Amino acid sequence: MKKVALIGYSGHAFVVIDTFQQSGFEIAGYFERTISQNNPYHLDYLGFEQNPEFVQTAKDYYLFPAIGDNNIRQKLIKLLIDNNLLIGTAIHPKANISKFSEINKGTLVCQGACINPFAKIGLGVIINTSAIIEHECIVGNYSHIAPGAVLAGNVTVGFNTFIGANSVIKQGVNIGNNVIIGAGSVVLNDIPNDTKWIGNPAKISLT
Repeated sequence: MKKVALIGYSGHAFVVIDTFQQSGFEIAGYFERTISQNNPYHLDYLGFEQNPEFVQTAKDYYLFPAIGDNNIRQKLIKLLIDNNLLIGTAIHPKANISKFSEINKGTLVCQGACINPFAKIGLGVIINTSAIIEHECIVGNYSHIAPGAVLAGNVTVGFNTFIGANSVIKQGVNIGNNVIIGAGSVVLNDIPNDTKWIGNPAKISLT
């Protein structure tokens, strides 16, 4: 079995590491701009992903972009795909995932998350702790469903979208690309691209 190497090593990466380890994978180390001064897992520093030698070094591992920022994660996955490198998927053993769902590579599914039948999870997505993705939902590439968020059945979430912690998206709602839904919001209607919404019921925010 190939070992896993992370790209990024901070708070979000700590969750990724725990997920991989509890799933039986060994973490070889991390790629980062510089050596991390906070190294609670005592991992080896493997270099910087922008250095020329990165591709050759990375071929020995499954790579995982352990970055919470949607846009940075997208750029990292593009780098891996462009160089034909192997991309891992991190699924916590205590997540509840239907065998009839689809989960793309580079995605993190955290402890307590529930993904029900015929849901489709895109490339490089974060399904965070105890989030619920109900039947037939679609979550677009590089989006982040935060802890405790609930997507009722047949919800569609676009690319690079953030659904805040403990928010609720009503059944059948379509949420666009590059959207931010604030924590605790209740979304009852479709949401257009490139907007931010907060509150119960959710209203557009101009700040």
